[in-house]
Amino acid sequence: MPPTAGSSTGSPPGPRFLFDLASPACWLVAERILRTMPVATEWVPVHVPSLREGDGFRCAAEAAIWRASIERRAAELALQPVRWPPEVPFDSALAMRAATYAKGTGRAVAFALAAFRQAWCAGRSLADPDAVAIAGSACELHPRALLAGAQARATREALARASAGVTDVPAVVLAGGETFTGEDAPERAAAALAGAGA
Repeated sequence: MPPTAGSSTGSPPGPRFLFDLASPACWLVAERILRTMPVATEWVPVHVPSLREGDGFRCAAEAAIWRASIERRAAELALQPVRWPPEVPFDSALAMRAATYAKGTGRAVAFALAAFRQAWCAGRSLADPDAVAIAGSACELHPRALLAGAQARATREALARASAGVTDVPAVVLAGGETFTGEDAPERAAAALAGAGA
């Protein structure tokens, strides 16, 4: 079977967690997926600019309700309190290329968690290269190497391949292609695996 987008060649196919750092729902999933999924799950950075979570509200009250729901869910999960970046949604293109580069070094999970926390717990926009560099430093990626790697053609191409066909995040994609989207995706995916005897 040929490798799927974002997978490591030579690895047996398994579940994949598709995420964008600009999504607070992806952050909520990232903070618990390691303990929720019963099998190893590959973290795959994707960037789909049309999926702008936190955008397009009809009024300020609607936006406030959405923000309150994220804050409430973070509290339910005993996560750090949400601190909102100055711009929501922010442009995550650089951050997602950096995450793709980090994935190539074997640090996808460490970088993503550090970057999610920079955005949604420290309130820093990941459109800012300094915030991306801080996340890299937290997982022992040299800032200059990380930012240079994020600009490399191979990194851009890898991110484009992984993002092709993605219509929603957060998403957990099982080996057979069954896809679960939304903030409760890990629980539903885990239940499907349990039902299949995984």
